[in-house]
Amino acid sequence: MPANAPAPQTGGADEQAEALHDLVLRSLDDDKALDVASIPLVGKSNIADYMVIASGRSTRQVASMAQKLTERIKRDLGRNVRVEGLPVADWVLIDAEDVIVHLFRPEVRSFYNLERMWAFEESAASAVAAH
Repeated sequence: MPANAPAPQTGGADEQAEALHDLVLRSLDDDKALDVASIPLVGKSNIADYMVIASGRSTRQVASMAQKLTERIKRDLGRNVRVEGLPVADWVLIDAEDVIVHLFRPEVRSFYNLERMWAFEESAASAVAAH
């Protein structure tokens, strides 16, 4: 292989999704996100492999976490992401394809309660299995 050839890609789409998921969780932890929840979507939806939901104490923290996360994804993984809701920062959606991230102020998060909506299938399956 020539010295200037790009390194071969290792791992498939699953490994890339896991690397992105790990980066998202590390970034949110570094930025002191509150109540981080990760919901696996494989087998539930084809929109992404994971949905990550977290809160910030203020619109300023939510905006800062979103900006840092998008910069880290671009820098570390070379991916561009779509961001919605940044100017207001009550609820910021980051679509990184394999991982969808929702960042909320706590009041807005409790109003929309995405965890309950996406975990409904799991709780229904658990209830059926228990009988």
